[in-house]
Amino acid sequence: MIPMKTESAWRGTADCKACGIRDLVLFADLNEHDFKLIHAPIDDLDYAAGASLFNEGGAAKGVFTLRHGMVKLVRSTLDGRPRIVRVLRAGDVVGLEALASAQYDCDAVALSPVSVCRIPLEVIQKLSSNSPRLHAQLMKKWQHALKDSDDWLADMNFGTARRRVGNLVLKMRSAENGEISMLFSREDMGAMLDLKLETVSREISRLVREEAIEQLDKQGRIYRVIHADRLALD
Repeated sequence: MIPMKTESAWRGTADCKACGIRDLVLFADLNEHDFKLIHAPIDDLDYAAGASLFNEGGAAKGVFTLRHGMVKLVRSTLDGRPRIVRVLRAGDVVGLEALASAQYDCDAVALSPVSVCRIPLEVIQKLSSNSPRLHAQLMKKWQHALKDSDDWLADMNFGTARRRVGNLVLKMRSAENGEISMLFSREDMGAMLDLKLETVSREISRLVREEAIEQLDKQGRIYRVIHADRLALD
């Protein structure tokens, strides 16, 4: 637990003042006066790949700012199948629906080892009421989340199997190195793209054969994008 004190608000175990994504996180624009309003503790947490941050239908008690790693949001279809509706990265806020609902509307599962700050709802609500800076930041996060969800739906759920897989490879390129794409298990990819596991494997193999991408690891999770223009072809 990290008690948020004015003089140490940027000096918790997360070392927020030196954080490489400080401009992206929820508290980026807060000043010393804003931090005086914070009394509840904020948790600095690490999760292993595959661990759950929260579950669909669970009581919403806080939001998570994602400092490192990737988190998938999974929702169950009417027939009980899991469907990945979005992937979040460093700088994103996980569980924004907690601000408007009493429960989470997705499972949030770590796709890789992740580091997060868990912020109690009471902190967000008090700051939102008293700090125009945080209120503006929340609105920006809402807008980003809505646009990202719309883009994800458009890119991942329409078109041929080849186009869907190609779009996912492009979307999962590293922010640090745009040539490197970090993918997931074929099961996860199928759940993201609404495709069968065999179809995903076939399309990935085809892109490798056509030299659009190059496999860099034995597990088939890391690829180098060689010809990005070929990934958007039908």
